[in-house]
Amino acid sequence: MEWQPDEQGLQQVLQLLKDSQSPDTATQRAVQEKLEQLNQFPDFNNYLIFVLTSLKSEDEPTRSLSGLILKNNVKAHYHNFPPTVADFIKRECLNNIGDPSPLIRATIGILITTISSKGELQTWPELLPQLCNLLNSDDYNTCEGSFGALQKICEDSSELLDSDALNRPLNIMIPKFLQFFKHCSPKIRSHAIACVNQFINSRAQALMDNIDTFIESLFALAGDEDSEVRKNVCRALVMLLEVRIDRLIPHMHSIIQYMLQRTQDPDENVALEACEFWLTLAEQPICKEALSGHLVQLIPILVNGMKYSEIDIILLKGDVEEDEAVPDSEQDIKPRFHKSRTVTLQHEGGEDEEGEDIDEDDDDDDDTLSDWNLRKCSAAALDVLANVFREELLPHLLPLLKGLLFHPDWVIKESGILVLGAIAEGCMQGMVPYLPELIPHLIQCLCDKKALVRSIACWTLSRYAHWVVSQPPDAHLKPLMTELLKRILDGNKRVQEAACSAFATLEEEACTELVPYLSFILDTLVFAFGKYQHKNLLILYDAIGTLADSVGHHLNQTEYIEKLMPPLIAKWNELKDEDKDLFPLLECLSSVATALQSGFLPYCEPVYQRCVTLVQKTLAQAMMYSQQPDQYEAPDKDFMIVALDLLSGLAEGLGGHVDTLVARSNIMTLLFQCMQDTMPEVRQSSFALLGDLTKACFPHVKPCIAEFMPILGTNLNPEFISVCNNATWAIGEICMQMGVEMQPYIAMVLNQLVEIINRPNTPKTLLENTAITIGRLGYVCPQEVAAVLPQFIRPWCTSLRNIRDNEEKDSAFRGICMMIGVNPGGVVQDFIFFCDAVASWVNPKDDLRDMFYKILHGFKEQVGEENWQQFSEQFPPLLKERLAACYGV
Repeated sequence: MEWQPDEQGLQQVLQLLKDSQSPDTATQRAVQEKLEQLNQFPDFNNYLIFVLTSLKSEDEPTRSLSGLILKNNVKAHYHNFPPTVADFIKRECLNNIGDPSPLIRATIGILITTISSKGELQTWPELLPQLCNLLNSDDYNTCEGSFGALQKICEDSSELLDSDALNRPLNIMIPKFLQFFKHCSPKIRSHAIACVNQFINSRAQALMDNIDTFIESLFALAGDEDSEVRKNVCRALVMLLEVRIDRLIPHMHSIIQYMLQRTQDPDENVALEACEFWLTLAEQPICKEALSGHLVQLIPILVNGMKYSEIDIILLKGDVEEDEAVPDSEQDIKPRFHKSRTVTLQHEGGEDEEGEDIDEDDDDDDDTLSDWNLRKCSAAALDVLANVFREELLPHLLPLLKGLLFHPDWVIKESGILVLGAIAEGCMQGMVPYLPELIPHLIQCLCDKKALVRSIACWTLSRYAHWVVSQPPDAHLKPLMTELLKRILDGNKRVQEAACSAFATLEEEACTELVPYLSFILDTLVFAFGKYQHKNLLILYDAIGTLADSVGHHLNQTEYIEKLMPPLIAKWNELKDEDKDLFPLLECLSSVATALQSGFLPYCEPVYQRCVTLVQKTLAQAMMYSQQPDQYEAPDKDFMIVALDLLSGLAEGLGGHVDTLVARSNIMTLLFQCMQDTMPEVRQSSFALLGDLTKACFPHVKPCIAEFMPILGTNLNPEFISVCNNATWAIGEICMQMGVEMQPYIAMVLNQLVEIINRPNTPKTLLENTAITIGRLGYVCPQEVAAVLPQFIRPWCTSLRNIRDNEEKDSAFRGICMMIGVNPGGVVQDFIFFCDAVASWVNPKDDLRDMFYKILHGFKEQVGEENWQQFSEQFPPLLKERLAACYGV
C-alpha cells in the first residue's frame, strides 16, 4: 500500500510552510520549535516530499520550500530515516524529476544530490542508470530535470564517480553526455558541457579516453547563440589548457582567434571566462611562441576590458565624492590574518630578502567589488603578460596609453592609469625613459576631482615607488610624498585606503630617505587617527608600523614620540581584550617598540602586562575547551600569537630594560606551554620570543634550559619551515649565552641540524639560520661538533657566503675555525668552499682575520707550494684576487 498523507497532518505542515515565509522573528522562532517537534515523527519527511512532488494545488515557492526543509533534514539526520521513508523519498524524486516547473525540478535535483552525497551513491545503485535513461526522454522537462540533477551530482561527487567503488560509471556517462552537445535545446547543451567540465581537472580516465571527441564537440559549439553554452565552452578550453595542452597545440591559432572574439563577448560572464584563458596561457611555457603574433589584437582588447562598467560605478558609488563621515558596515571589513614572526638574516646587496613569503595583497584596488570581474581579470592578464613579454609589449601599448592617460572622460583616463600600474613590474626597464614625464602627470592625477581616479593613481604610483626612490629626492619623492599625505586625509574613504596602502609601499622602498620629513609625516598620520572610520583605521596602523620598520631608531626623538604615542595608547586603552582590532594595533606597537628602543620605556609596563594576560587567557580557554569541548568554545589563538610577537618586539627594543618586567611575571611558565602548543604558528612565535628573551635577560631563561632544550630538539622538523627556523635560531642564541654548559644538550640537536643543512630544496632562510647555529654550537663545544665536520662543511660554506658581516656571522665563523683546529682533516675535501666563504667577508674583526690567515697559510704549508698552485688554479679570478689581497695566499 503506497503511503498516503493524513488530511489534518497535511494542513499542519502547510501552515508551517506558510508561517516560515513570514518576516517576523517571533514567528520564525515558533517555526523552528515546531520543526523540531515534527522531526520526532518519522513520516514528517513523507509529508514534505508529498508537498514538493504531488501537491500541485499549492504555489511553487511553498512546494519548493517544502523540498528545501526536507533537504536540511536529509543533511542533518538522514541516517535516522526509516528505510520505508528513505525509499519513498527516493522514488518520488525520480518519478517527478520532469515536473513542468523549472523551480520544482531544480529543488528535486538539489534533494537528489544531497541524498547521494550522504554516502548514498553506493546504496542507490539505480540512481545513475535511471537518470541517464531519462535523458533519452522525448519530454523536454524530464530530460532537463535529469540533466540538472546529474550536473549537481557531478559537481558534488566527481571523485567518487571516477572511482572503483561505483564500478566506474563515467565510462558510460561521459560518452552519453558528449552526445548531448548537439541537442536542440541550449539549456541541455549547457548542462552536458558543464557535466563533462567537472572531470577535466581531475584528468578522469573516461574523459581522457574521449578527449579528441570532446575537443571536436567543443569546436563545433564555438559559434553557439546561447551565452551559457559559450561560457561553458570557454571554461572547458581554459581548463584543458592546464590539463591537456598537448591536444590543443595543433589548433592553438584558431583557439586564440576564438578567445579574442569571446573576450569581447556582449555577455560579461562569457567575456570573463574567456579572459581567464590569457591568464592561464601566460603560465604555460609555450605562451611567448603562441601569442607573439596576436599581441597586436589582444592588447587593445585587454585594455578595453579594464574600464569600469556602468554597474561597477554604481556599486562603487563612483558619484559620491565625500563619504568619510559615513561609518563602515561591519561586513565590509575583511578578516585580517596575522603573519607570525620569522627570524631572518641580512643579506649582501641591501635589505632583508623576504623572498619566501611573497605578499599577495599587491593587487588592484577595488575591494568592494571583491568579486572577480572582467576589469580585474583583464588587468591581471596584462600584468602576467607584461612579465612574459617584458619590453616587447610596449610597442602595442604605448600608442594606446597616450590617448587614455590624457582622455577627457574620467572612466577612460582611470583605465589608462590602471594599465600603467598593471605593466609596472614586467615592463619597468622599458618604461624608465617615459617615467620622468609620467610620474608628474600621475602625481597631478592625485588631485583629480573624481575619487576613483585619485584612488587608482595612488595604487599605480606605489607600483613605481622603487624608481621614484632611486631618483634625487627633490625630483619625485618629495612631491609624491607631499601629495600622498594629502590623499591620506582625503574626504573619500576609498582614496584614504588607497593612499595609506601606497604610502606603506613607499615607506618600504624609501626607508631612511624619509627621516627628514618625519615630523610632517607623523602630523598627517596622527591627524588621520581622529578622522578615519573603522576599516581604514586598520590600514593606518599598518602604515605606522611600516614607517617604524623603515626609519628604525630615527623615530626615537622626544618630539616624534610625543606625537605618535598618545593616540596609539588611547586606542590601546579603548579596545577590549576580545576585540580583533587588537591584532593590527599589537603588530603596529611591536614595530614601534622595536624602533623606539629605550624611547618606549614609559609605555612598556601596561603593554607588557596586557600581552601576558592575553597569552594566559588564551591558554586557560584552550585548556577548558580540551577538557569539555561541549561546554566551552575553542579560543582564537591569534590573540596569543600576536601578543607573543609584541613581547618579542619589546624584548628586542628594550633589551636589558625588559629584565624587571620578566622578573615580575610568569612569562617563562606560559612560554613552556606555548612551545608545546598544537598550533604551529603558536610554537613559531614562542621560539622567536625565547630567542629574544635569551638575548635580553638570560638569567631568567637559564633555569628553564633543561626543560626547554628537548622541546626545541623535537621542533627541528623541516615539515614546519617557520617553526623549525625559529627553533634553530633560538638554539643558537641560547648556545652563545650558555658557553661550555651547552655540552649536555648538543646531542639533542646536532644530528637534526646536520640533516636539515643537507636537505635538497630547503628554503634559504632556514639554511642560513641552521648554518649559523651549527657554527655557534661548534664555537662553544668544538670537540663535540668537529667530529661531524665533513658532513656539513660544504653546504655550511655555500649558505653563509651571501650573508652580510654581522655578529651572528662572526660567531658562526669563529666556531668553524675552532672546529677546523680540532679536526683539520674534516675540511680537506671541501677546502675550496671554505676559501670562498672566507672571501665573502668585507671586514672581519682583526682576531677573526688572524684565524682565517692561520688556516689558509697552514693549509698552504701542509700541501706544499706546488700543490697549492695547482689547487688555486681552480679559483675563479675574483676569489684569487681577494685571497691574495687580504690574506697573501
